[in-house]
Amino acid sequence: MQSKGLITTPIPTKTKKRNEITNKRERAIIDALARIDRSKEVDLCYVLDCTGSMGGHLAAAKDCILQVINHIKNTNPCLKIRVGFCGYRDYNDNPNLQTFDFTSSFEKFQQNLARVIATGGGDDPEDVFGGLNAAINHLSWNDGTRVLLHIGDNPPHGRRFTRFTDLEDDYPNGDPYGFTAESVLEKMRSERILYFFGKITENTNEMIRIFRSIIGDFPVFDLVGGDPIQLINKFINATTSSIISSVSLTSTIGSRTNDVLSSRQKININPNVPKWRYISEQDGIALCYYTFNNLTELKDRRFFRKDRLYSRDYHFKIAPQPFSSGVEKCAYFAISVNNNGPSEKMVMKKYIQNASANNFERYLEAVESSTVANHLSGKFNSIAKRKNVPFVNFLCASLVRVVFNSRTHYYILEEELQNVEFKRFNTNSGIITLARPVLEAFAHFTYEHTKGYLVVCDLQGIELDDEYLLTDPAIHCIDNSRFGHTNLGRQGINKCFLANHKCNHVCKRFGLKPTNR
Repeated sequence: MQSKGLITTPIPTKTKKRNEITNKRERAIIDALARIDRSKEVDLCYVLDCTGSMGGHLAAAKDCILQVINHIKNTNPCLKIRVGFCGYRDYNDNPNLQTFDFTSSFEKFQQNLARVIATGGGDDPEDVFGGLNAAINHLSWNDGTRVLLHIGDNPPHGRRFTRFTDLEDDYPNGDPYGFTAESVLEKMRSERILYFFGKITENTNEMIRIFRSIIGDFPVFDLVGGDPIQLINKFINATTSSIISSVSLTSTIGSRTNDVLSSRQKININPNVPKWRYISEQDGIALCYYTFNNLTELKDRRFFRKDRLYSRDYHFKIAPQPFSSGVEKCAYFAISVNNNGPSEKMVMKKYIQNASANNFERYLEAVESSTVANHLSGKFNSIAKRKNVPFVNFLCASLVRVVFNSRTHYYILEEELQNVEFKRFNTNSGIITLARPVLEAFAHFTYEHTKGYLVVCDLQGIELDDEYLLTDPAIHCIDNSRFGHTNLGRQGINKCFLANHKCNHVCKRFGLKPTNR
């Protein structure tokens, strides 16, 4: 008797491809969440000039650390922080270097710092490279977020750093042990250590310029002395900002720290608005999604198909260089050209070229996120008006397609924000960078209003008296095929929002249900 084999129905090609994409996306989310978890383990190293002129700043460092830790525990209890220290003086001082390895005991850290006194110095420049090298190589860095906050009032030895000053330098030929800015900073970058500098005098201007030419841009904090209380507050702000921005960078989805630093170094930033009369006009097509009306349409992916876009001709001028660069996108000044009226100030954003998947769909995902966030902010504001709560608004985004030199280019188009300080309030990894109860309540509102379908996060923009005007939102959604690679799906909602959110007085005024996390 002949046995009958099992008859299997082949999986349709489209279904198979869709399953492969889904599986790949789920693996990417698992990797991203693991990277986020690692990023929340923070090593912070103070590298401090400990010569005689630095007594006030050394005292501020001793006084600020517990305040910093308490602040971070209140806003981001998920962070685990270890603190280390490297103090440097000059070659002939004894001791020249003092290092204390990382510890999670902040009382022990303060006890260690109590043994450090500001003394010595001799001539003006100091053994900066010796201090940085010791911090990089002699401390036991973990594999999470690595932060080095360097504070000093004078540059390293060598004419290269002192040529525009009247500083006295006993070592005009540079470091006698052979250290150079290139050797030390390249080692720091290879170890994935993020560098921040606290500036005290103008003597370090050339050092900052040279350092930036080697490792790219980095934040510089104003730590000019004076009132002791103000100086302590500056230390607290500098330390907190260094930690939070580093965690945000290290946890960025799809970006490794080395890749980000390399891309920043290659981008030529020009913060000045160009003279538009010298810029050629370009013609393109602007694409937008139709406005949707309800939650059913929001959840329906078919509503955001390409055939649901409407288009219009768009005439514009764009600056040849970006005025700013983030982890993923560069932003350019632009103006719309309108023959029937005055031009409008705009901003056009482009994904950094070496980022993966730099294509039409990626820009559409950004426009879809903006469209959804805009709709939800309208729902939030209708309640906020009755509750006398500041509004939350998002800039309307559209996609611009331009053919130039036989190549198709894409941009995200938005109105230019007012000339007010741009702030990042939270991230898609759940880190609160600037605590604002209204914005935390808005994120909670988006989760509850959509019945747990999504949460809007990565809130950034400007803060006005009665309004937050935001741009570039990210969205975690249970449908992880939507909203781009910053969408970490249901796990992102659970781990990056629900696990961290603390209901506040605005949540209560809106009648939002506690998240029970």
